[in-house]
Amino acid sequence: MEIKILQDEKNELKVQINNLTIVEILRVYLNQDEAVKFAAWRREHPSKPPVLYIKTSGKGAKKALQDAISKIEKESDKLLGEFKKAK
Repeated sequence: MEIKILQDEKNELKVQINNLTIVEILRVYLNQDEAVKFAAWRREHPSKPPVLYIKTSGKGAKKALQDAISKIEKESDKLLGEFKKAK
C-alpha cells in the first residue's frame, strides 16, 4: 500500500492512499473523534488514488490519524481473537 502526504499542517492533513477500503475505514473512525471537524476522501477519477482530507480543532491532524489507526488495530485484534475462539 502506498501512502503519500500531500499537505501536512498542524490542524490539516491531506494524505493520498492507494486503497479505497482503508481510506473509507479511516474516514469513519476519524469522524468519531470529537477533535476532528472534517474527515472525507475524494478522488478525481476512478483510475486515481483517493485523497483523505482531515481538519481538526484541539489536537493535531496527524495525532487524530494515529488515534484512528490505533482504534482500528485494537478492534481488528479483538475481532481476530473472537474468530480464533470460534474454531
